[in-house]
Parts: sequence; structure tokens; C-alpha cells
Amino acid sequence: MEVLGAYSGVLVAESLDDDAVVDGVPLAVTKISRASVGDTTAGQPRDWTFIEFTVAASFVDAFAESLSRALKKDGGWYCDFHSDSEVVVVFHGQVFRYAKGDQIRRAEVEDYASSVGVPEAQIDWTE
Repeated sequence: MEVLGAYSGVLVAESLDDDAVVDGVPLAVTKISRASVGDTTAGQPRDWTFIEFTVAASFVDAFAESLSRALKKDGGWYCDFHSDSEVVVVFHGQVFRYAKGDQIRRAEVEDYASSVGVPEAQIDWTE
């Protein structure tokens, strides 16, 4: 279900730190699935749980901040979500936002992703 003004994305459950809590933000979960796609050489588990979601634009800032505290610092984890015009990429302690199609800003975020250990093949968020 598409909601006007909503952002959509996928959160990997295994990216959350032990005892992490992301709350106070209403999310609509649209799908939950599992796949064996992790990079064990990067310290990631082989099997991942994908939580597809939407979040209202009015809650994006709160969600991104809460998620930045909850994501694991090590292992190259991030969560991305987007609207029709903007991309948000969240790492532990860091939130990036940029307009879709802004290749300069995207390259900066990709460089940051590499610097915190995201495997090259996983720097693949969509716009």
C-alpha cells in the first residue's frame, strides 16, 4: 500500500545492536522475509531477516535518529529508505539525506559507507 508523503525502505533485523530499541515512530510493515545474503567475511551473519516498511514523512527525522542509535557500529550496517524525491541512509551515529539524482552527494555517502566497512557489493541502495 502506497501512502502519499511516505518513505519506504528495508531494515535488516540483524543490523540492530543487541538490546536496541527503535520506538515512538509508527511504521507500516509491508513484508518480512529471510535470505542467505550476508557477507561472513565482513563479520555479518549469513542469514538476514528483511523488514520492508513505510514511514510517514512527518516521522522520518525521529525514525532516522532513533535508528542511528540502534544500528550496530561494526559490521558495515546501514538502513536506507526513500520518498519520491529524497534518499535517507542511516548508519550508527550518522544520518545522510540527499535529493534523488544528486550523484555528488550519493558518492559522498558511498565513500562514508566504505569507510565504516560496508562491503562494496552492499553499497547498493536504490533511488
